[in-house]
Amino acid sequence: MKASTYLYKSEKVDTSNDPEGIDKLKCQLVFGFGNKELLLNKKIFEQLRATFPAANIAMCSTAGEIYNYEVLDNSLSVMAIEFEHTPIQSASVNINSYSSSYDAGSDLISKIDQTDLKYIFVLSDGGKVNGSELVRGIESVVQHKIPVTGGLAGDGTHFHSTLVGLNEQPESGNVAAIGFYGNSIKISHGSMGGWEMFGLEKTITRSVSNELFEINNVSALDIYKQYLGKYANELPGSALLFPLSIKLPGVDDSIVRTILSVNNENKSMVFAGDVPEGAKVRFMKANFDKLIDAASDAAQNSLVQFKAESPKLSILISCVGRKLILADRVDEEVEAVKNVFGENTIISGFYSYGEISPLNINTKCELHNQTMTITSFDEI
Repeated sequence: MKASTYLYKSEKVDTSNDPEGIDKLKCQLVFGFGNKELLLNKKIFEQLRATFPAANIAMCSTAGEIYNYEVLDNSLSVMAIEFEHTPIQSASVNINSYSSSYDAGSDLISKIDQTDLKYIFVLSDGGKVNGSELVRGIESVVQHKIPVTGGLAGDGTHFHSTLVGLNEQPESGNVAAIGFYGNSIKISHGSMGGWEMFGLEKTITRSVSNELFEINNVSALDIYKQYLGKYANELPGSALLFPLSIKLPGVDDSIVRTILSVNNENKSMVFAGDVPEGAKVRFMKANFDKLIDAASDAAQNSLVQFKAESPKLSILISCVGRKLILADRVDEEVEAVKNVFGENTIISGFYSYGEISPLNINTKCELHNQTMTITSFDEI
């Protein structure tokens, strides 16, 4: 297995620095994580296709790019992978062809051969797709037997529209999946948040899908504004600084939900994933050191599955909210991962509108917000 990362600069993807010596004619998989405006430039996909003619090329727009151990904006981070013994298969759908995100997720995975399937990586539109429903649709097919990780595309801090492409020019509404097969591939995952919870636990008493109306039979938006204090005047942008911890009925572990928008007229909040009635909630706030420590913990969890051996490559997907809070310190969470893996692990990734990963080994995948989610690969 060989892997290399490249960066778009001087109006082209610079592939001159390639210490791994990847055979670009045989390379099977290429990821491109980039600024939305760049991905709208058709010449970029055309160049990647010309450079890697046999590869599956999966691209998505971001809220920031991870290139090696740097966090960049307005760039394109490219990772090329040449497998020795691992077949892959890809499929894509567009949400506009389905009545629900659940149906899109189940149909997407049904397009991939399940025989000897070991792992699935998903890149999804981050604006039109309900990430929770998408994941449930995926799980309806894999039935917790195949690990699934990935993330939702971003659009900086604009939240207007996002792009995903699989072997074609990236477009809005697309969801792509790549399946990995055989016994040679080693894959691990880790996902951690690092946020501090505060306030008493409350119960969601009125919600529809990912729109929250009432907590403890009181307007959710009114309660939320009370907790935000001076930051309430900066909604919805300030909501990224104060996500919600949700404990689903019958589930021990909590997940995090980010607010995408607020509706002052009906006093509701729209989240990046479902917020079901009956779920227990607590408000959260940022602690810089804990956020960075969580990135290290996610890497450690991933490394444990490799039995302490550094993986060949890792894809890091972190949330836009973390990037906004860490600001000038955002490189530190990527450096924390580097310190766990060491110099020999090749890193790429992006800042997202949602992360997809199991909470623990051998459990179903979930949609997360405000986490650092790591997927690591190697071949034996």
